[in-house]
Amino acid sequence: MGIGWPQLLVIALVILVLFGRGRISEMMGDFGKGIKSFKKGMNEDESADTPKPGGKIEGPAAAASDDQSAKNPAKTSDNS
Repeated sequence: MGIGWPQLLVIALVILVLFGRGRISEMMGDFGKGIKSFKKGMNEDESADTPKPGGKIEGPAAAASDDQSAKNPAKTSDNS
């Protein structure tokens, strides 16, 4: 059968009596803040995945030449 409108109304009234109007509004405010924070986090993740235009990207060529000179010091021109 399911829950109808009269049953939902009774449940809502019982919750209102148990918690009070102030506590329910506080819980709903916290719930709203949580949703807002979640949406903000999702937007930050999406923007972090996409690269920003105009950024300079350096290749690994400089790092590779530094590694080779560190491994083979005899091949550098500084050792005479």
